[in-house]
Amino acid sequence: MQSQQKRSLEVCVLSDIHLGTFGCHALELVHYLKSIQPRILVLNGDIIDIWQFKKKYFPAAHMQVIREILSLMEQGTLVYYITGNHDEAFRKYSGIQVGNLILDDKLVLELDGRKAWIFHGDVFDATTQGSAKIIAKLGGKGYDLLIWLNHWTNKILTAMGKEKRSFSKQIKNGVKKAVAWIEDFEATAADLALEKNFDYVICGHIHQPQKKEITKNGKTVTYLNSGDWIENLTSLEYSKNNWTIYQYEQRQMKAKEHFEFPSTPKIPDVLTEKVAFWIQSAL
Repeated sequence: MQSQQKRSLEVCVLSDIHLGTFGCHALELVHYLKSIQPRILVLNGDIIDIWQFKKKYFPAAHMQVIREILSLMEQGTLVYYITGNHDEAFRKYSGIQVGNLILDDKLVLELDGRKAWIFHGDVFDATTQGSAKIIAKLGGKGYDLLIWLNHWTNKILTAMGKEKRSFSKQIKNGVKKAVAWIEDFEATAADLALEKNFDYVICGHIHQPQKKEITKNGKTVTYLNSGDWIENLTSLEYSKNNWTIYQYEQRQMKAKEHFEFPSTPKIPDVLTEKVAFWIQSAL
């Protein structure tokens, strides 16, 4: 298969991929990663879902996502892995750099004279802290089951010529408390960014892609959220002094790419071994 033309980006931000779970759209993400050449790639938390990880479920497509990221690193992309709550086990390695891979809990980038503060966002969520984490983990398993049911329901709807539905998105959008919680999350992130004089604050965690300006006391910050690769299939892209939300569309992927993975450049053994060590230690 002929290689496609890649889009050059200054920065790409991905979060909430949840590799190792049924709901992860790994094939679509592989296709997206093959289409871009970012100078900086930020993986903003919940990339590998260690909470729900099962060794018996880690399909080839999920491993291919990791290979594509390693391939980008080999081609010169600087990759920041920012830890989230589902991959918090990696936090014991925060501050480590191996080649073009830097692992940390937060990140500040200067882009065209403006500062971007990047972190996952679980610090604002009381359900991911202390004893409440057990309930959150159980909730995560229920969420994965809901995604599984949604997957097969959509297969039936598609066969009947009807539009796909997202059960979890309907639940989130239909419950007033959930909507209020999302708004509180955004406001809290913006307030802290304004206090610290950042121009952008970039989060993940809540699976809600967003770009909006928030003004308080005469100061303005741009709040951005990269969404997820479970339901929304979105990323944040920075190019030519502008942030945009990228929305993946299923029709972009050729039928052949559902089953075949083109070979990737050879990755240095020491880098592969280090990444494998982090993953195995965390599990």
